[in-house]
Amino acid sequence: MLKKLIPWKSQNQPSSFRDQIMQLKSQEVPSHIAIIMDGNGRWAKKRSLPRVAGHHEGMKVVRKITSLANEIGVKTLTLYAFSTENWKRPKMEVDFLMKLPEEFLGTFLPELVKENVRVKMMGNTDKLPAHTLKAIEKAMNDTKENTGLVLNFALNYGSRVEILDAVKQVLNDVENGKLDKDSLSEETFSEYLMSSELQDPDLLIRTSGEIRLSNFMLWQLAYTEFFFTDVLWPDFSEEHFIEAIEVFQGRQRRYGGV
Repeated sequence: MLKKLIPWKSQNQPSSFRDQIMQLKSQEVPSHIAIIMDGNGRWAKKRSLPRVAGHHEGMKVVRKITSLANEIGVKTLTLYAFSTENWKRPKMEVDFLMKLPEEFLGTFLPELVKENVRVKMMGNTDKLPAHTLKAIEKAMNDTKENTGLVLNFALNYGSRVEILDAVKQVLNDVENGKLDKDSLSEETFSEYLMSSELQDPDLLIRTSGEIRLSNFMLWQLAYTEFFFTDVLWPDFSEEHFIEAIEVFQGRQRRYGGV
């Protein structure tokens, strides 16, 4: 089982959930956590439910983990909500997924505003239904003055497309004299990506036991710490989230050095 590869709780672990949170905050908290929320369909299938039931249950987990991340002091939480490849899924499932932002933000937005959370989105908007885009734009506008956690939804997002689009923009700026090709650096190139306003993730979490990136933030994850778990996203609890951060805090990040 994958879990055996992920050591975490020591014998001196805190006696209560609140103590765990205080202990986490006393050490380095990942500034940016990215999550590939996988396993909704399998969760539903195990219960003989339609796949959309898993997506609906997963939405509840988003709310719970967002609140906890904000409390712990995470600065950015990026959630892989819908990839450019997900359009290949059955139309009924895609239609349901496109309604989730409207439902989630419609009910959770007042709480996000109250908790000082700012909503952002990265991804191509051209294929998104009008009602989906309207809900996201409203949330972004209503929270634009907030200064707390940035809740960044990767929606209709694909990293290869993102990188290709960035390369095209770089070439265009070089041709137009806006950029000297000899001055192009990793930092400069990052400014052409959809995540240009965010720092690279410190920690990536992927649920459901799959061990791959699935075209997610390929450039930005170069030195990110990875945490894979067998837990399906609808079963992903606050304790699992704390576990991932504890594992992160136990690692030494060398960035290619000694």
